[in-house]
Amino acid sequence: MKPTIIFLDRDGVINVNRDDYVKSWAEFQFLPDVLTALKILHDHEIPVIVITNQSAIGRGIVTETTVQEIHRRMAHQVEQAGGYITAVYYCPHHPSEGCNCRKPRPGMLIQAAHDFNLDLRKCVFVGDNMRDIEAGKNAGCQTVFVRTGVHADRPIATFPAPPDYEFNTLSDFVQTFLPPSGNS
Repeated sequence: MKPTIIFLDRDGVINVNRDDYVKSWAEFQFLPDVLTALKILHDHEIPVIVITNQSAIGRGIVTETTVQEIHRRMAHQVEQAGGYITAVYYCPHHPSEGCNCRKPRPGMLIQAAHDFNLDLRKCVFVGDNMRDIEAGKNAGCQTVFVRTGVHADRPIATFPAPPDYEFNTLSDFVQTFLPPSGNS
């Protein structure tokens, strides 16, 4: 399987998910081997788009400017490691707002498909929780569940929409489907 594009959730897939939200760059911590996995994706010319709920904005915990700065610095670190993030889509809304962009609704995926002229059936969404898998399924993507976040210990049978694939980490998924190319 070589997807057209890989969509990644942020908290719990790229970085450590914090119960109290990532409120600054100082609190952002890449998960082990994520930078290597993103380099492998870039070496294989597979674009990466981040799709993330950031309700801390709508809750008044962090400003949108701060979240944008975290994303800018995250993308810079990924580039320094040889990877590349094509775009970041985030839902800033409070969960009670009922917007179309908050996962499990597929709004951000549909917007990205429109912006990049993508066939979502040829895309993969990688997430660490049920909302991610549901969003991917709702958009028509292949889905990959990684056990690095909030639902790490949850049995797949309890998910409303089971994922197409399951791996312990993003790195395990990437290295299974796309071995290192030897580019340095």
